[in-house]
Amino acid sequence: MRRLFPLPVPAPAETPTGTPAETSAATPAGISVETPAEDREWALDELADAYAYPEPPHGPSGAYLRANMVSSLDGAAHHDGRSKPLSSDADMRIFGVLRGLADAVVVGAETVRREGYRPARAREAFAERRAALGQPPAPAIAVVSASLDLDFSRPLFTEPLVPTIVITGATAAEERIEAARAAGAEVVFAGAGPSGRVDAAAVVAALAELGHTRLLTEGGPTLLAEFAAAGVLDELCLAVAPLVTAGDAKRIMNGPVLGEPERFTLASVLEEAGFLFTRYRRIYQ
Repeated sequence: MRRLFPLPVPAPAETPTGTPAETSAATPAGISVETPAEDREWALDELADAYAYPEPPHGPSGAYLRANMVSSLDGAAHHDGRSKPLSSDADMRIFGVLRGLADAVVVGAETVRREGYRPARAREAFAERRAALGQPPAPAIAVVSASLDLDFSRPLFTEPLVPTIVITGATAAEERIEAARAAGAEVVFAGAGPSGRVDAAAVVAALAELGHTRLLTEGGPTLLAEFAAAGVLDELCLAVAPLVTAGDAKRIMNGPVLGEPERFTLASVLEEAGFLFTRYRRIYQ
């Protein structure tokens, strides 16, 4: 893996008299255009430092919500219904690091069903870092579902290291709420409207009230679009796979159109085997 942006800036070269050497207009002081980014395997600690949450991890919503998604070159968020065919070993390492840094992983019910979600696991590589921040050994998985059409006998609900959170709306059926609680899940309500829909901004606020301020969403495209439309998406970590799929797969966001495009700024780019791992942060107006 190599860092493409931002590149480290070497110290200016010195002349024999001890003064910085002159540079041309094409090569500013301190920048070497002839030294390529080093291609090597990154340790998990290095990746964790590169993707660390801002401290304190609070955006305008009261928490900091980052998304982690993968896309093909032609914009597909999945192939044959799953994101795995677009992934790589480096993508999975970063996936694990982002989870290792988060308080909670927020995901839509359809993605849970399609991808066969399991509980997040504790990893020794992040134990010291998490303990220093007062985090439990593993992040909680927070499933967003208005209908609670979920299989509560699955390990995600019955075997988590940290209780799974189920986020639903005001009209969820009482029997489904009780089934979730009986399986050991913590039920949280986010959205009081008669439609029963879950309010994206309320999801972030509810998790922040539980003390989960370092949030990671892994989609799917509908939930991610709702977060963007609600103005609570602070960061997007997008892996661009060197693959084309054609077909009619959804983009990484598939939902309501924003009134005005939301602007983000490039924070970093890593590359491995043709995959680009980009990180964009929202610009607050």
